[in-house]
Amino acid sequence: MSREETVLEYLRSHGIPFSCYNHPEGKTIEEAKRWWKDDGSVHCKNLFFRNHKGNRHYLVCFHCDHDLDIHDLERRLKESLVAKGLPSCGKLSFASPERMMKYLGLEPGSVSPFGLINDETHHVHLFLDNALRDAETLSFHPNDCRGTVVIRHEDFERYLACVGNTYEYLTLY
Repeated sequence: MSREETVLEYLRSHGIPFSCYNHPEGKTIEEAKRWWKDDGSVHCKNLFFRNHKGNRHYLVCFHCDHDLDIHDLERRLKESLVAKGLPSCGKLSFASPERMMKYLGLEPGSVSPFGLINDETHHVHLFLDNALRDAETLSFHPNDCRGTVVIRHEDFERYLACVGNTYEYLTLY
């Protein structure tokens, strides 16, 4: 089964409604924008980070039209984690393709929260920008940059509950 088929089957088997369409490869937001339909969803950018020790990994999702300053992101994530009594993330860096494959079963250019399906140990912590809470629908790659899944926000929340990884909303910009 392909990565996309795995995502779609997971959503179907958990009774989570969605729509999906395919398009030419779009490994970056700029490439993908050419192929996205005017579906009314908030298209999301997804970045995968590791801490300085390499023993914690974080997936960060936010509106595709925004950029993040990594030092500001470090500060915000540290504050949030420490406030919850969790270890600080320390210095962040982008996770290597090998780590991405190990924890999410994905390759660069195909990262999305649907990669959490492959994280059987629930190792990866997900940070979502607060602005995504206001979106009626969100869209992500189905773990393949040749497709887009559009999902209502409340159904995405159901997906997160099913997959079981820890996550939180945070103001990222």
